[in-house]
Amino acid sequence: MSAWHFLSPVGRVTIEPVVPAEHIELLHGWVTHPKSTFWGMQGYTAEQSRAAFDEIDADRHHDAWLGRIDGRPVFLTETYDPGHSVLAAHYRVAEGDLGMHVLVAPTDTPVSGLTSQVFRAVMHFCFRDPAVTRVVVEPDARNHAIHAKNAAAGFVVDRRISLSDKEALLSLCTVEDFARSELEGGGPAPLPSPDIAHLEPEVMARAHRHVAAKAIGEFTHERLLVPEPVGDRWAIEAGAARYTFAATRHALEHWRVDPASIERTVDGVPTEVDALVVVSDLHEDLGIPDHLRSTYLEELSGTLASLAFKWHHGRHTSRDLVGADFQTIEAAMTEGHPAFVANNGRIGFSATDHAAYSPEAGADVRMVWIAVRRTVAHLSLAEGLTEDDLYDGELDAADRERFTLRLVQTGVDPADYLLMPVHPWQWDHKLAVTFAADLARRDVVHLGTTTDRYRAQQSIRTFFNTDRPERHYVKTALAIQNMGFLRGLSPKYMAATPAINDWVAELVAGDEELADCGFRVLREVAAVGYTGDAYHRLGSPSAHTKMVAALWRESPLPKLAAGQRLQSLTGLLHRDADGGALITELIAASPVGANEWVRRMLRAYLRPVVHCLGVHDLAFMPHGENLILVLEDHVPTGVFMKDIGEEVVVMSDRPLPPEVERIRHVLDPQVQSLSVLTDVLDGVLRFVAEILADDGLMTGDEFWALVAQCITEHASDHPQAARLDLLRESFEHSCLNRLQLRNTLQMVDLTDPEGSLIRVGDLANPLHAASLRDGCCATSSGNVGAEGAHCPTAMQSLGVEGLHSPRAMQSSVEVEAR
Repeated sequence: MSAWHFLSPVGRVTIEPVVPAEHIELLHGWVTHPKSTFWGMQGYTAEQSRAAFDEIDADRHHDAWLGRIDGRPVFLTETYDPGHSVLAAHYRVAEGDLGMHVLVAPTDTPVSGLTSQVFRAVMHFCFRDPAVTRVVVEPDARNHAIHAKNAAAGFVVDRRISLSDKEALLSLCTVEDFARSELEGGGPAPLPSPDIAHLEPEVMARAHRHVAAKAIGEFTHERLLVPEPVGDRWAIEAGAARYTFAATRHALEHWRVDPASIERTVDGVPTEVDALVVVSDLHEDLGIPDHLRSTYLEELSGTLASLAFKWHHGRHTSRDLVGADFQTIEAAMTEGHPAFVANNGRIGFSATDHAAYSPEAGADVRMVWIAVRRTVAHLSLAEGLTEDDLYDGELDAADRERFTLRLVQTGVDPADYLLMPVHPWQWDHKLAVTFAADLARRDVVHLGTTTDRYRAQQSIRTFFNTDRPERHYVKTALAIQNMGFLRGLSPKYMAATPAINDWVAELVAGDEELADCGFRVLREVAAVGYTGDAYHRLGSPSAHTKMVAALWRESPLPKLAAGQRLQSLTGLLHRDADGGALITELIAASPVGANEWVRRMLRAYLRPVVHCLGVHDLAFMPHGENLILVLEDHVPTGVFMKDIGEEVVVMSDRPLPPEVERIRHVLDPQVQSLSVLTDVLDGVLRFVAEILADDGLMTGDEFWALVAQCITEHASDHPQAARLDLLRESFEHSCLNRLQLRNTLQMVDLTDPEGSLIRVGDLANPLHAASLRDGCCATSSGNVGAEGAHCPTAMQSLGVEGLHSPRAMQSSVEVEAR
């Protein structure tokens, strides 16, 4: 190679290949100088130095370079392929990695800024080849001066390694890290243009129709709309606009509107179908307060964009997902929530953030770690777990050492701090700005990232470790607006989370019925939160008091047996971009028929939920994202329940340990039962029934008969559960979209959560009619014996909106409001 040139503030830098025969006298003096002790050639003779450089010259994977400034020899640098070096045994070498050493000529008259400019020039030299994306160095652990220089250039310590001649800190620097570094100028690297390839007319037109169809169906389900029959179609009047469409109707007043069938006319003139216009047309029926209408439209716009992104970039059909790994399925889900219309708003995320952090993007994410001062923070742990156990399990030794070094360099005692993972978005948008004072007084210290890669789950702020799947899920605070709440985590509220999880896990593990059904929980084993900020000193909870907290939850993968795999319950409600249903493909691929498949699914999912409530007075929030199915041969054989600390409720006065008392919420059996009837039947199973019926696998009557049979069989085995009266004629109709339409910024008043929910009359219980047909009797109230089954529909009275009804669960609107 000919000489490479670079203009720097200290002069013109030239880097040329070392020619041992010409340069050895100069180089020997440099590498054996007393100030070059860390170069590792102290005591070499001239002949030994020449032999060393001859060996490099002969090695096609290793090069030595002489650096000059304005023609004067000033430094030596070496570059090498880490994959053909001793480093290959110590870390996972990636394509684009380049190893580097640098030595500035020792001198008794140092020039201010010279070393920094030499280092900067060498980094530019390394990155001159576009194929090089990361520089790797392994300085002696004792060489604190070069550690500081490396940090200024953007290097991050990856791990401590033992080499034959030294203990070294293996450190990595990407081209982006260098561009943002103090050495290069400190400015952020230019952001890529946001990905908007999905915002094409054809894709967006389909998204509009899909969301419009869901809006009409769910708003009708909640009795906000009353479609009128027009031949074999239905019609809705909205001022000058008129919507007509085809739909299939199912039990629980469930409507599946055919998106392709929707026609909108204004004064008889056909127009395009636009989901945002649907809301504007129907705003009087929907009751959105004027000052919140634009915010709801913003959430709906985010939902449209997210759906278009999923369809445009979607690589997997439902058939492809049969047998796919857990994270592939998680990223492929297209529906943010089966009932909420505006379910992917994510207000606060930019288009670039969406591509980086959304579950559908499937992008690798590295957690930002901070240290928080112990005196103004709290770490709570599961029984038997120590702080060191937690950090040793979640962090490599090199990460802990690097974090310790960072704290020492900051001038604080590492023993005074707890460690906490933070969502990268939260660090950039909230901690670095909203908590600037806390960072300045070192109550919070930025530590950097680790090398572990995570993937966002459907809950968007929970992350799965893809590099080390045995490590815990990480759940972080994320101050974006989505589905009626900022996604915060309360340090105060979470202090009892591990203790609650221990109690629930012990109860579940000790129950033979639950074990027989394959029902298990994923414990939240640790929670950490920072409370030393000005917002906590105000003394009242707010969104700002829930911005710096995290928890760790067990991973399900180490708990699987051979032949088992995972998918979230959400997958049972999934249809791909072409309308193919995953549950239909799973049944087709399984060795059993549809009836047996559904029976086993109910045994794994519904029976344990009923058992926990009927026998232990314990209610979960068993919706799609909170529950992970265990599949064998594509058939459900068990489940993992998660989100225990935030959403589990004990609904009786049974004895509880003091630290668990928070979850008690005493309700009478009729209201307790809504945690099954509302949250399972209306929240999940009505959508399963629709897919199975529309795909021709079984009729609605057949499906609900299997559900009724599952409940009846459980009550026969456990008579005390019959008090729940789950087969009764009807139950209160709880409306989720009405909550969001009423206040899209905060669906539930956290000072009065019970009074916040909206009930609109009753829903006819499809299990009641099924029990009459099949002669089942599993209730204690006598209602099952009544003749006939009253079946109110959307055509009847809208009923009375009630804010007084007690809720089925502590969080039955399926949001993480705390």
